Amino acid sequence: MVRRPTDEWRARLAEEAAQVAAGTLEPEQAVLARFFPESMVSATERVLASFDEQVRALSAPSDDEVLAVVERVVLDLNAVNADHGGVAYETDEREELCAYIEKSVGEAGVDVPALVARRRLEDLTYEWREW
Repeated sequence: MVRRPTDEWRARLAEEAAQVAAGTLEPEQAVLARFFPESMVSATERVLASFDEQVRALSAPSDDEVLAVVERVVLDLNAVNADHGGVAYETDEREELCAYIEKSVGEAGVDVPALVARRRLEDLTYEWREW
């Protein structure tokens, strides 16, 4: 099972907090909480949990069914991004989210490169992604 990007973000936040607590990082140098506010991480987790349920429900899906699930998760992530001033997901986070979506769909038995090629897509998320 693919590890959610939010798990990685929480691990980074915990590491930074541990460094501050240990005195190896000055509090003013601890910046991750600004990039990963709890409200954004929690909202993203909820979106990805819903996506995971939808992906698990796929059974020999058509391209249209797969793309409908991807569209929903991307639109929901767009809403999280908008709720956080349009800056919730920077380059690294975008790459992590896109990779998570593609790997999750792939683990469900979908040949993602073939789907992308058949539909002449830049990637699975590009059509709807605003982040």
